Amino acid sequence: MNLVSKKITAIVFLAGICMIASNFVPLWRIILDAPQYPEGLKLQIFSNKIGGDVEIINGLNHYIGMKTLHAEEFPEFTFLPYLLVGFGIVAILVALFRRRTLLLLFCLSFVAFGILAMIDFWRWEYVYGHNLDPNAAIIVPGMAYQPPLIGFKQLLNFGAFSIPDIGGWLLVVAGLLILTATVLAYNLLDRFFKKTAPVSVMLISLSIFSCAPSGPEEIKINKDNCSHCKMTIADAHFGAEVITDKGKVFKFDDLRCLIDFIAENPNAVYKSKYVHDFTSNNVLIPVESAHFLQGGSIHSPMGGNTAAFKSADEAKKVQNELGAESASIQQIFK
Repeated sequence: MNLVSKKITAIVFLAGICMIASNFVPLWRIILDAPQYPEGLKLQIFSNKIGGDVEIINGLNHYIGMKTLHAEEFPEFTFLPYLLVGFGIVAILVALFRRRTLLLLFCLSFVAFGILAMIDFWRWEYVYGHNLDPNAAIIVPGMAYQPPLIGFKQLLNFGAFSIPDIGGWLLVVAGLLILTATVLAYNLLDRFFKKTAPVSVMLISLSIFSCAPSGPEEIKINKDNCSHCKMTIADAHFGAEVITDKGKVFKFDDLRCLIDFIAENPNAVYKSKYVHDFTSNNVLIPVESAHFLQGGSIHSPMGGNTAAFKSADEAKKVQNELGAESASIQQIFK
């Protein structure tokens, strides 16, 4: 039978409400963090306008040669509100007609819309981040200022964090509901998974959209720059890394730089800290479990002169050879 159940009808109807509601709240946000802006600068993108600290961000863009942001320059703002409301109305009509074929066509259309929207957003970020004024006050050769599509990216002394806002998450939920309804309508799952499909699909999607890494991010030697001194990280034995509670990753060429960075940014919440294992090549270990040696013939890039080891035995093996002294984590981070 081509008719779908009342449960599926309710799911599709709820998806339509989410689509319409997304039109009245911000869809996306980009947060810029820097020492001179401890509370951060926020750029919010609605379906028909740009909000947040637009004037301040435009002032900063002027110095680095980026175009200023004006809603009238984005044709998407003229039709996106109607498109979101239109999708919502069509979803409600699909729910009322209860036809599987219509549901499938609508699901494919909404997925295509989501893909095209993300491509267009990436294109917008690319154009603004790469088309720079050659006569700008601040010019860094080879530097582009394209924010991340989603997640975190370091741009000079600014950390850019891009993530869906309320409206964006409403559209994600709407997409998951439509996908779930389509899967259930076509009996693509067995009886057990039918009961848990909405929860399972939601959990999988949230894991995909999660921005917080579960472990350290590899430091790219001779490519990544230190988030504190801005020098290129060239030694794979003294580097360090911190990850904030928002999933932002900051990399350093020396443990000393990490400590100074934390001291200069005391309001941030650091979820985890890592340091290079001295006896390995570009292997990061948790600071809490590391064993430290200081001084002697240990010479790190920025004068911290501290080496970390994953075990006490490895530290003892080279301690006399290096003429170094053992140090506790309390002494390191005093």
